[in-house]
Amino acid sequence: QVQLVESGGGLVQTGGSMRLSCAAPTGSSYETGWFRQAPGKERELMAAVNWSGRNTYYADSVKGRFTISRDNAKNTVYLQMNSLKPEDTAVYYCAAPLAYYGGTFYPASGTSWGQGTQVTVSS
Repeated sequence: QVQLVESGGGLVQTGGSMRLSCAAPTGSSYETGWFRQAPGKERELMAAVNWSGRNTYYADSVKGRFTISRDNAKNTVYLQMNSLKPEDTAVYYCAAPLAYYGGTFYPASGTSWGQGTQVTVSS
């Protein structure tokens, strides 16, 4: 199991920005994704990146506003969130390793999850 440590999150106003970090202190470079779960809704994938950083995926709802990146020297994946909207309010989870095929990413049997971090966007 991969240990994942999330940081970032909190309260921001509509239109603001926030950066989330997901560190794997004992891990390597994995396919990693950021999911979010709002109250009463299913957890859904927002963005993901392959081990090299060359391939990324974004959900339609965040394209053009969120950017996923990684620093393999630090075993850390980042999610930069800009132009935040109230509907972005959710608990955000990082997950790794993900399966990657067909141009998208999927949780697998060996996927580990971070503890979750709350992001609240006020209107």
